[in-house]
Amino acid sequence: MVKKLHESGGGSDVGLEELFFRFAHRFGRVEPRRRAWAYVRGLLAPLERRNGWTLAEQAGHVSPDGLQGVLCSPAWDRDAVRDDVRGYVVEAIGDPAGVLVAGETGFVKKGRASAGVQRQYSGTAGKTENCQIGTFLCYATAKGRALIDRELYLPTSWTGDRDRCRRAAVPDDVEFATKPQQAQAMLQRAIEAGVPFAWFTADEVYGQNPGLRGWLEDQDVAYVMATRCDNAVPSGLHTTSRVNELVARVRAGAWQRLSCGDGAHGPRRYDWARLPIRRTFAHGRRGWVLARRSISDPSDIAYYVCFGPRGTRLRDLVRVAGSRWSVEESFQTAKNEVGLDQYQVRRYDAWYGHITLAMAAAAFLVVTRAAEAAKGAPPGARAA
Repeated sequence: MVKKLHESGGGSDVGLEELFFRFAHRFGRVEPRRRAWAYVRGLLAPLERRNGWTLAEQAGHVSPDGLQGVLCSPAWDRDAVRDDVRGYVVEAIGDPAGVLVAGETGFVKKGRASAGVQRQYSGTAGKTENCQIGTFLCYATAKGRALIDRELYLPTSWTGDRDRCRRAAVPDDVEFATKPQQAQAMLQRAIEAGVPFAWFTADEVYGQNPGLRGWLEDQDVAYVMATRCDNAVPSGLHTTSRVNELVARVRAGAWQRLSCGDGAHGPRRYDWARLPIRRTFAHGRRGWVLARRSISDPSDIAYYVCFGPRGTRLRDLVRVAGSRWSVEESFQTAKNEVGLDQYQVRRYDAWYGHITLAMAAAAFLVVTRAAEAAKGAPPGARAA
C-alpha cells in the first residue's frame, strides 16, 4: 500500500495534505511545521527502514538533526495533534456499532536511558526484554481499524526516580499509572470527544482489573474482556466460583460453533458458550462469563468477563471478543508500513512526537483504504 501511494504521484499527496492541514496550526512556527510534514511523508515512503538517517535522506537533508529535533520541539502540541488524528479517523470510518480496543506493544531498546525502558515482559517479543511499552487505544469498525490514542508506560523504577525522569524529559507531574489506568484515561478522552462506539474489549491485563471493570460499568460502557481461568465471579446467593469451574459445568450440547471474524487463513471458528454472572449490575445491564474452546483441542479454553445490555446475543459477544485482534493488526500495519517502532529517540516528549506522527501516517493509510473499498463496493453496500 505504501509503495502504491508513493508511485501514484500528486493524488496521494493531496489526500495527505488534507490530513496535515487539520493539525498544521498545532505548530507554533513554520520550520517545525515543515519538518513534521517531511517526517510524515518520509514515514509513508517505501523505505526499508524509517530511522533518522533514512528519513533525512528522503527529505533531502544532509543530516537527521532537523527531523529528529522536531520530535522533541516545544513548538507543537502532541496531544492536540492526537485529537485531530482521532477526529480524522472517526469522520472516515466512524460507526455507532464500533469497538474500542486497548492493548500494548513493546519497543525493544538498548541501554537504560530511553524513557520507561527496563527489562519487562513484551508480548511483541513473547518474552522479557529490555524495552519500552506503549499502551494504545484502537478504533475498529466495519470500514477499518486505526490507532487513535497512546500512552508510554513508565514503570515504578522510573516514576520513583525523579532525577532519572528529568534526564529523559519526563515532566515532574507524570506519576505512575498502571496499563488499565492508562486505558481508562484513553477511553475517557474518546468518550468526551464523542467517538461513536458500542463496545470495549481488551486482553486479561485489563479484564482481570476490578477497578477498570467497575469504572466501565459505572460509565455504562459495554465490554468483553479476557480473564484468567481462576478469576472468581458471583455464581449464586452469597457464592462465587472460578470461571473455569463454571464453564466445566456447561453441557456438551450447549456449545455453539461460531466465527469471531476472519483471520489470515479465513474465518476464526471456535466453540463458544456463556453463563450468567449472578449479581446486580448498574444501569439494569447483565453480566456473563464467555468461553472460547478450540475445535482441534477441547482442553484449550479461553475465558472472558462481559457486561452489556439485556438481550445481547451470544454472537454479539463473540464478535466483540474477536475484535480484540484489531489492535494487534494495527500494530503490525503501523510497524511494517510507517515505522511505528523504528524511532531513534530517548526523550519522553520525542517518543510521543514520533508515535503521534506515525499514528497520523497510519491513519492516512486506513482512511485511503476505506475510501478505495467504498468506491469498489456495490451501491448501498458497506465497506468491509
